[in-house]
Amino acid sequence: MTPVMVVGAGPVGLSAALALRAGGLPVTVLEAEPRGRERPGSRALFVHRETLQLLERMRPGLAAEIVAYGSTWHTRRTLYRGREVYARTFPEPSPAPAGAGAAGVAPFTSLRQMDTERFLLAACEAAGVRFEWGARVERVRVSRNGVGITTRDGRDWSGGHVIAADGARSTVRAQLGIPMRGVRAEGFHVVADVADIPGSELPLERVFHYEHPGAGGRTVMRVPFTGGFQIDLQCREDDVPEAYGTREAARRWLPRLVGEGYAERVLWVSTYRFPRKVAAEFTDPGRRVLFVGEAAHLFPPFGARGMNSGIADAAAAAAAVAARIATGSPRPVEEFAAARREAALFNSAAAGAALEHLRPRGTVRVKQRAAAALAPVLPWCGEWLERAPYGPRHGPPSGAGRRY
Repeated sequence: MTPVMVVGAGPVGLSAALALRAGGLPVTVLEAEPRGRERPGSRALFVHRETLQLLERMRPGLAAEIVAYGSTWHTRRTLYRGREVYARTFPEPSPAPAGAGAAGVAPFTSLRQMDTERFLLAACEAAGVRFEWGARVERVRVSRNGVGITTRDGRDWSGGHVIAADGARSTVRAQLGIPMRGVRAEGFHVVADVADIPGSELPLERVFHYEHPGAGGRTVMRVPFTGGFQIDLQCREDDVPEAYGTREAARRWLPRLVGEGYAERVLWVSTYRFPRKVAAEFTDPGRRVLFVGEAAHLFPPFGARGMNSGIADAAAAAAAVAARIATGSPRPVEEFAAARREAALFNSAAAGAALEHLRPRGTVRVKQRAAAALAPVLPWCGEWLERAPYGPRHGPPSGAGRRY
């Protein structure tokens, strides 16, 4: 049987390969970087229930491993200028029935992306996925019967289908001339991973703080992960990245947000901006190449849409390839492309709505201040302040754009 090629060994590419193997298809993953590459930082750290369920179907027991390692918090807390406006603690889920697996009950789990990739890579290797490391794609040729790929070192590869998971600068997408369409907003955020202080760990809760007094009125979010936490600092349009987005800068501002003792426990610092872009097409005219993850769409991280939507793409792409091989019809790939592009457009719009709340102007800022003032007597005002930074969570009733 002609193998399916997956380009890219990030979490989305690994998930695609695992889903293909679950369907009994031979898979070769081409990854530009060498085996054992270091990919530091939490990056995508929030794995939703729906994603865990997808992973469990790809490899029974995988979600349970990820949940057992990750952190699940039960308290969400929102503050406005130092005053709490919302707090809710959710009950812990009931123990899973015997054999049900963690995916059926865990609402989410939080771990650094490097750890998620570690679990996915091990699962892929156990499932018989073939890896070619140091295979940077340079040319892509699509024919009626399949796809040919030439890597930078001159090697040639061929297969019936390609799932392109090679990121925001996708060589595969560029080779096929498919553009990304959308916008990039002004401003940037700084993300820092910080290790716990053993014996003095911060409460296991997610905290969102509007206009934090210790950050000069900038908005701050703290999210736990196994072994530490991520701090997301929203910078202003006139802020200079070097003043906030380096390890040295983080050591200066971090103690004002989480207390003394953490300046020397910074593990990683990065900055990100706000692209909202979706590929014009999620497949080629011959329906041989399927685009997933950041090769197909770019979102700000509000609502944890990036990796979670990418893994949903990967599962759908693998199912479409299997159906096309079984039937010989391109229709499953066409349906994949239409449904996942609709989902991506919904996610992009939802992230845009969240961005308007995070960088408020005019009436939005007035509404936030009013909601903060009224939250002690009108709890729904505090709940609105809690939910709005993540944007809408559900898509069209058809389900094509639902959630992620």
